[in-house]
Amino acid sequence: MTGPNLPKVALIAGPTASGKSALAIALAEKRGGMVINADSAQVYADLRILTARPSEEEEARVPHRLFGHIDGADTYSAARWAAEARAAIHDAHAHGLLPILVGGTGLYLLTLLDGIAPIPEIEPEIREEIRAMPVADAHAHLTKLDPEAAARLHPSDTTRVARALEVIRSTGFPLAYWHAERTGGIGGEIALSAKILLPDRNWLHARTDTRFEMMLESGAVDEVRQLEARTDLSENAPVRRAIGVREIADWQAGLITRDEALARAQAATRQYAKRQYTWFRRQPPGAWERTTETETYTLLDQFERKLFQ
Repeated sequence: MTGPNLPKVALIAGPTASGKSALAIALAEKRGGMVINADSAQVYADLRILTARPSEEEEARVPHRLFGHIDGADTYSAARWAAEARAAIHDAHAHGLLPILVGGTGLYLLTLLDGIAPIPEIEPEIREEIRAMPVADAHAHLTKLDPEAAARLHPSDTTRVARALEVIRSTGFPLAYWHAERTGGIGGEIALSAKILLPDRNWLHARTDTRFEMMLESGAVDEVRQLEARTDLSENAPVRRAIGVREIADWQAGLITRDEALARAQAATRQYAKRQYTWFRRQPPGAWERTTETETYTLLDQFERKLFQ
């Protein structure tokens, strides 16, 4: 994924709250860049605060793309994101800007770089049925139909378990069959410099806990109220699965206390960060540099030397 004559692309990845956005904005300001979102929750317009999207002030500092551009009622996919990210990268290069991919959704990044498996459209009835299942039931069904995928996926990973199950139910073939052939990846067309932020886990957990408390004080409750008031959102809409939505909604409905909502959301965030941490530590190519550093300007100096050596 490197080459002296290929256009440069920066990639900053890692678990939630690891400092990715701050580094991306600092790099964009110093080197003239465009920050391109690679987080599946931050594409939705409805939840700026709850998904930790950059603030309006931060977005005004440098060009940002693919943040909050999707309505919560719309369907979205890794394939659609990859197509939009590819267009954004080309636009950045056309304007003399450095494209800076930033986010924690590994599936999005691999789809963009390695290409997409030619999976046929999923039958809507099957998708609706599976997305309505409790994740434990979906994982049990997956274990029977595609034990390889079931063993690979975390039993509580709602999105990926549902995806694997709907693929084999709809097509008759497991995900591994379709993933054997990928098309459309841009990995060979760019000079990619990647940095994965993997800070100390205790530091990360303390940061996620504090951040969710700040979200509650900064408008996350109003975001969930407005989301719950919408009549055009299905119960299984992906935007409803954002961490904090269910917890705040249950608190507002009087089903749990504020402290219980806070504790549950913090625990869910820690579990999500743990899954991301494990994935980014093990799955990406070895050339993607891992670091435990947390200081933004130290990271910036390291990354600049890697990008512009």
